[in-house]
Parts: sequence; structure tokens; C-alpha cells
Amino acid sequence: MRVTARAVLTALLLSAAVLACAPAAALASTTQVAMFEADPQLYAHPANTLAELRSLGVDVVRVAVHWGGPLGLAPAVKPAGFPAAAPWAAYNWAPLDAIVKDARAQGIVVDLTLSGPPPAWAAGRGQPHGGGYPEWRPSAAAYGDFVRAVSARYTGGFRPSPDAAPLPAVHWWELWNEPNFGQELAPQAVRGSTVPSAPSLYRALLAAGWSALGDTGHGRDRILIGNLDARGQAGGPGPQAPEGYPGYFGDTKPLTFVRELYCVDSRYRPVRGRVASAQGCPATAAASRRFRAANPALFAASGFADHPYPYHGPPTVADSRDPNYAEFSELPKLYDVLARSARAYGSSHRFAIYNNEYGYITNPPNSKQPFVSPARAAVYLNWAEYLSWRNPHIASTMQYLLVDPPQGPSGFDSGLEFYGGRHKPTYDAYRLPLFLPRSRVRRGHPVTVWGCARPAPTFHNPRVLIQFRARNHGVWRTVRTVVVTNSRGYFQTTLRLPASGAVRLAWSYPHGATIHSRTATVSVR
Repeated sequence: MRVTARAVLTALLLSAAVLACAPAAALASTTQVAMFEADPQLYAHPANTLAELRSLGVDVVRVAVHWGGPLGLAPAVKPAGFPAAAPWAAYNWAPLDAIVKDARAQGIVVDLTLSGPPPAWAAGRGQPHGGGYPEWRPSAAAYGDFVRAVSARYTGGFRPSPDAAPLPAVHWWELWNEPNFGQELAPQAVRGSTVPSAPSLYRALLAAGWSALGDTGHGRDRILIGNLDARGQAGGPGPQAPEGYPGYFGDTKPLTFVRELYCVDSRYRPVRGRVASAQGCPATAAASRRFRAANPALFAASGFADHPYPYHGPPTVADSRDPNYAEFSELPKLYDVLARSARAYGSSHRFAIYNNEYGYITNPPNSKQPFVSPARAAVYLNWAEYLSWRNPHIASTMQYLLVDPPQGPSGFDSGLEFYGGRHKPTYDAYRLPLFLPRSRVRRGHPVTVWGCARPAPTFHNPRVLIQFRARNHGVWRTVRTVVVTNSRGYFQTTLRLPASGAVRLAWSYPHGATIHSRTATVSVR
């Protein structure tokens, strides 16, 4: 039987009249926050970048705060009498102050990632010739001073000068970045990669940073640890690990790193004896009983973060079968490993898992590997967010980069915009996520539509239109108006479609443009 567009529209409108909008109680997760990182644009043009992120509906902007190096806050040469722990010390505060103030003006929460590299005067000695990476054995005490200076500056009461207004408060922190990656923290392992080193270095950094945040009144803030690279290396020598992986500057597999961080073996028992001593872990049962009290960040942090980037597959598939990776589809495994590691010391603490670096490198512009097309990346981005929304242990969704870097077709091209500013399909997909858990249904059966009007809570327009076009041609018709009640803009509803076609979302800025999601195809048979 031939179905006309008018018949389709009539059936859909009747269905819409019967079915109510999705209640907030139907949501699987109401706490998931939308994080975004766009450091190149943010540091160069903070006000304009934050205004664009606000228009996208971003909740939290993640800001990399480098301790030393060319982009760092600390001076390259330590002045005599430098008060490294003081909020008025001669750090390069101006760019960070501007970001914090402009974010407050836009109503966006700031997440400061206090990371390396250390300035040369806070790095350890003994880096092998030819290493070339400044992250060698950073001083935990000096890092504590750095964290203390930054956190004291953003308490909400500090005035950078007597006649200046107080700087806004920051209540979201991350301690270091990718400590299982040798170019962020080295050495990863010593003695021919037989003895892990980075986990003990990171424990010391965590202890110093945690103490500093507590001393400056931020002990009850949201504090994330981990921030792990989701993959790793093992085995024979390579250019970054001449003694075998992970070597000094390679990658430790993330779940291996977690166990070493908590000083447990593969059966989640505290390590003992010489093995423990070599790894900087408590060597006796009596010392193990003090481990939990000596490492509060490992047992009381607000969340544990991971960077589960995909390469080219959907979010349901891991790129490797390695049991110690923590890619997106393996985040439940990371949650379990953390719980078992904490339980070894009698702790029932359960970490919220934060995905705080994520995105799809696209081809174009990156044609060097089989990366996905921008259109396919838009589908995968929405799919990943839907899966996160369904998992109560995942606390965030994340987009890494707003604009692709300028270095050409071999860079980390995960931006929502091509270099130059042209939008990728992922731009609209991020702003108005849409996912159909089942895109093929039998005639008369309902189609589930999951989506998010990300800017809706910020701009106080809760009305989202679900639109349908029969047979993928003709006029788009509004078949359901959803009134979003979730504080993050999420909704899920069902409707019946009498024919195959396409679905999209539409939402309007108050007194502004109407925007649309990507288009999802539906097959009704």
C-alpha cells in the first residue's frame, strides 16, 4: 500500500497527542555533565571562545594549567626568594585569570588540570642522555607549592591588587595529566622495565596536591585523579623505550598502572617484601594497614578520570583485546578494577568515572590512518553519549577540541570545526545529540528517540521538536514537542512511525536561530 506524506503526518500527530513527553524519572543518569576542552582557542581568545561554548550548552570547561615549560605558569629560572606557594607569586597569572573571570561571566564551571611539565628547577636529576622530556622525577614538594598557589588564588576572596575585585572561586580540580604516559611523567619503569616507577611518583604528587587543596579550603571541592591514557605498550624495545616497554618514556597500560598505584598484584592482594619495596609500596602487613590513611586521594577523591579515545571504530568496540586497556567500551572494567583495588585495603569507596578527554579524529583532514568520516564521527559521538547516559557510573561526556589544529592532515583533528572555522557534522551532533537505539522496527512498534537539547537549560527554552520526513524526502514535519525537564537537557521518548524515513531534532535560541541535530534514518517494515 502506498503511504502518502499526508497520511504519515496525520498518523504521527495522532500518536503525539496520545503519548506524553518523557518524564525526568525515565532518565538513566541525571548527573552527567558536558565537559569540553579547547585550550588553543581558550588561551588565545577566552571571552569569544567561552561565549561559543556557552552557545553549545557546555557545563564545564577543562583547562590545562601547565606548571612549567613554554606555556607554563612558573618562571623558567627560579628567582631568589621566590614564594612558590603564594597566590601573589610571580607566576604568569594573566591568561588564567582571564579564563576564570570570563567563564564566570558565561556561567561555565572551570575545571583546572594542574599538570606538568615541572619547571627545570623542580625536576629530578639523572635523566638519560637523549631523553629530552622535562617530566623527569618532578619534586612532589614543589608541586604541592604550585597547587597551593593556584588554589589559594581562586578561593573567591583573593584580590590580585588592592583596588581589584576578588577573583572568582574555582571548585573543580584535577591532579596531573596522564601519569601513565612517559612524556607526561617519567620514568615509567626502570631496570629494563621490570620495576614500575611512575605509580610511586604519582602517589607522591597526589599526596602533595591533595594536602595543598585541603590547606587552601578546597578539600570539599570536586577533585579528580587518574586522567589516564587509555592504552599502553609492553614488550620489546622501541624508540621511546630502548630497554623495552614501557621504559622511561613509553606508556604503562592503564589497568596495570591502577594496580601498581594501589600496590596490589593481579589478584588484588597488597604486594609485599622486596617487590613492594622496589615499587615504593609498603613491604609489610603493618605498613599496608597505614597505606589507606597515607594516601587519602586514592580513597576519597571525587572521581577517577580516563581518556578513552577511539581510533576508528564505534564506541561499543575496543581497538584492542588487551585486558589492561581502558578504552570507552571498557570503562566498566576500569570501575571494577578501582573498586577491587580499594577493597584490598578495606575501603568501600566507589569512584565516579569521568571521561574527560574524548573525540573522533576525522578523515578529512587526517588522511594518514583509517579515521572515520566527519559524518560517521557525528553518529559515533552521539552513540557514545547515549551509552554514557545509560551507565550510572560514568559522570561526564566530553569533547576534546573545538577547532582542528593547523598542522595539516596528520594532526589530532578531533575538533568540531575544521581549521579555518567551517563546521563539521559533529558540531550539530554535539549541540543537539540524537540517537535511536533501534533504527529498524516493525510496523506499529514504537521507535525510541533519545536526545539532548544541550543549550536548553542555559537559554531557558525547554521545548525540543522531533521532526520526521517520510522516505527521506519531502518536507520536515514536527511530530512531537518534548518539554525537557532534565537539568542537562536530556530526554527519551517513544513514537510510532507508519513508514520509513528520517528523524531529526530542532531547537531555537530565544529570539535567535533555529538549529537542528544530525539526521537519523528509520526503517519501518
